[in-house]
Amino acid sequence: MDGVKTATRLKGSWCCWLIQFAIWLCNISDVLALKMLAPSDVSSASLLASPPKSGIFKPIDVSPAVIPHYSFPGGSLPPMYPTYPTTYEPILTGRCPVNFSAISSIMEITASDCIHPLAGVVANVICCPQFNSLLHIFQGFYSTSSDNLILQNAVADDCFKDIVSILASRGANNSIPIICFAKSTNLTGGTCPVKDVTTFEKTVNTSKLLDACSTIDPLKECCRSICQPVIMEAALELSGAQSFTNDNKDAVGLSNHVNIISDCKGVVLSWISRKLPHENANKAFRILSACKVNKACPLEMKYPIEVIDACRNVAAPSPLCCSSLNTYIAGIQKQMLITNKQAIICATMFGAMLQKAGVMTNVYELCDVDLKDFSLQAYGPEGCLLGSLPADMIYYNSSGFSFTCDLRDNIAAPWPSSSSITSMSLCAPVLFAYTEMSLPALPTSQNLGNPGYRGVGADLFVSILSIFASTILFSLSVSLSV
Repeated sequence: MDGVKTATRLKGSWCCWLIQFAIWLCNISDVLALKMLAPSDVSSASLLASPPKSGIFKPIDVSPAVIPHYSFPGGSLPPMYPTYPTTYEPILTGRCPVNFSAISSIMEITASDCIHPLAGVVANVICCPQFNSLLHIFQGFYSTSSDNLILQNAVADDCFKDIVSILASRGANNSIPIICFAKSTNLTGGTCPVKDVTTFEKTVNTSKLLDACSTIDPLKECCRSICQPVIMEAALELSGAQSFTNDNKDAVGLSNHVNIISDCKGVVLSWISRKLPHENANKAFRILSACKVNKACPLEMKYPIEVIDACRNVAAPSPLCCSSLNTYIAGIQKQMLITNKQAIICATMFGAMLQKAGVMTNVYELCDVDLKDFSLQAYGPEGCLLGSLPADMIYYNSSGFSFTCDLRDNIAAPWPSSSSITSMSLCAPVLFAYTEMSLPALPTSQNLGNPGYRGVGADLFVSILSIFASTILFSLSVSLSV
């Protein structure tokens, strides 16, 4: 009898353990990384993490620690591997009369956003917009102790070197100037004729400028601009563009004046950063940059002659056409991470190139091409599109840097129609003012079964866990009944 009680007690303990294990399996599907890797564990091949298991259409934080750790003999690690910055004391020129600690928070954000070696792949969306914002803020901060809104050439050169040195000492890529096409002359006001505060405030409607740009709505600004036209108006006033265009019709002179207007826009931004708290100015400049970068496809696309030859006359799925198309897209996607809006524009542009060359069939649908295929793949087949709103890299001591992916990337790439090519816009009509047009409709339960949609990895993983848990619970019930 005692033996039966003991066996029953052991069975109960075993069942409790299985129940706890099943619950743990279900809960783990909502965790982004099973274990955050310490720097010493980076090369361990036994700690392969999984892709994100959060809701399939919700933005998630992506840590490079969740990327599988394969060995790369004889070569450098790919850009998606965990990065732990090595910090050191920077060597400064000693000729830049600025207390950099006063803008340390913006410097730290910039160093993180331009971390080596990820700076190149996030340059267009994260690193360069933040670096340019830092330069505007530095320029405004420098001018607070004088009547000038710019730096003289010699001082600008020294301060620019110090900025890059400080960022590099915090783990940033020391090639930021090359990556972002930035120079010390960005701090000098260039050819803008107005560079001092007194003349600026006499020329520009400063109250209008502050009202429009002190607080910027990221959803409204990119489609129904409020701040941008006021900045342009101020730059035109500083450059004297109205009198120029009336008196001078010379094309070369007009081209030069475009450069003057661009330089004057930098002076306007310097004045804005002088008036706003650093964090507010940084937020405003990042929103303005996001509006700009999301209007164009940043990918370089060579003429797709192989794709055209393979796909020109296809009307049904063709292995040769799809292989050529996938090879081409796999090449351009390695350039960088792009946003969801940029992906729509890139897909439309590339489709238009194919159509112009005689490929009239929707090869995106035939070959299962999704929007995320135009961006660097963070999870291999899972892909990663960045959100269109400004975002920063985030550093965790245990896992390195992470960024946010927009999981709406499971949408099939849009094949362009004649109307979409001629009137490409991601904004709603005027009838729906101050709203942005939503991205293409999210896949429904019906079109998830369509071969054109492949991004069901998260749901599949959760389903497997659910089945496994159900199997365990069923075994428990059988065991208990026995």
